[in-house]
Formats: sequence, structure tokens, C-alpha cells
Amino acid sequence: MKLMVNGKLFETKEKTLVIDFLLKEKNVESPEMVSVELNGRIIKRDDFAQIELQENDQVEFLYFMGGGQNSYE
Repeated sequence: MKLMVNGKLFETKEKTLVIDFLLKEKNVESPEMVSVELNGRIIKRDDFAQIELQENDQVEFLYFMGGGQNSYE
């Protein structure tokens, strides 16, 4: 099955759930820190275990990071 993941072609042998793709295929270390956009729509974290990826889906992993500080004088 072919997917577009973060702008790059990715092939997997079988259909997979979003959560399994994150943990097994892409080996994401902190899935609780990742948002997933599927075909242009952000999906709820609670739905990761129910949504099955389909042929030609476009998946974007969005990593949110905190930190940094501006100092104003």
C-alpha cells in the first residue's frame, strides 16, 4: 500500500491503523507528543486506534515543541 508521509512516498505491505503505523512502521518515540493530519484533517488522538489508513492516504505527523524565551529590554 502506498502512502504519502510528510511529503515522501512510503510503502507498507498491509493496511494498518494510525496508532500501529506510528508505533511500528514509523517507530515514533513519543506518540503522545504527535498530532496526525490525515488527508488534510487533524484527527483526534482517541481515534488513532480506530482509523485504518487507506491506499494513497496523505499523512502528516505534526510535532509540537515548547521552549524558547524572548527577552525584552
